[in-house]
Amino acid sequence: MNGKFLLDTNVVIAFLTDDKSVHRPNPTDQLYVSSTVIGEMFYGVFNSNQVEENTNRLVEFVRDTVSVPCDNGTARVYGEVKSALRKRGRPIPDNDIWIAAVAIQHSLSLVSRDEHFTNIDQLNLVRW
Repeated sequence: MNGKFLLDTNVVIAFLTDDKSVHRPNPTDQLYVSSTVIGEMFYGVFNSNQVEENTNRLVEFVRDTVSVPCDNGTARVYGEVKSALRKRGRPIPDNDIWIAAVAIQHSLSLVSRDEHFTNIDQLNLVRW
């Protein structure tokens, strides 16, 4: 399974905690992390009891991936996705819509353990 994968927060946490159940990517896989996920991770870091250690692990992890920021194109996809979810009565957390919007915008497969992403039709969802 080679490809381009955008990692959701729960998958990044699984990597950082050495969760053995998480799939280990192939060397040819390209891993991406959205700025939204990085923000969620730093929020967790600053609320932990080991801020310095966790910051270092997160910075090292992010260094080995490509960071994808949100821009005006992401904002448009976000609006489309959020509107579609609302019309179907299937809201999900706003940060997760931003993460999905980045994946859709850049044609990346989103790697997540969150079931609610299945409500986004345009999203290629992968579970590790």
